[in-house]
Amino acid sequence: MTSPALPGREPGADPRVDDLVQEVKQLREKVEQLRVENAQLRRAVASHAVVDQAIGVLVMTAKINPEDGFMVLREISQHTNTKLSAIAEQIIEHAQDTALPETILAELHAALTRRR
Repeated sequence: MTSPALPGREPGADPRVDDLVQEVKQLREKVEQLRVENAQLRRAVASHAVVDQAIGVLVMTAKINPEDGFMVLREISQHTNTKLSAIAEQIIEHAQDTALPETILAELHAALTRRR
């Protein structure tokens, strides 16, 4: 004797197979979510390292403490509407004799002046 078909299921289909198919689908979605999260975390770690290096540059060149170094980077970022990590990269490159754009240079001087 066969049971009546449920909505969305073929007559005679094994409910355990449907459950397994659904579970595999959910696991695939979870794996994709974890891949996205992993990529985001990798970018965050790389960005954090760049910011830390730029803070070190400011500590050494401007003779300020690390907290002020971060505040300087943040202020430049906010005043120029530029990502913090991009500002940090430019500060590091500047320490290696690359010229800073005028707007960044002006904001750097202004931020450092406020710290002294």
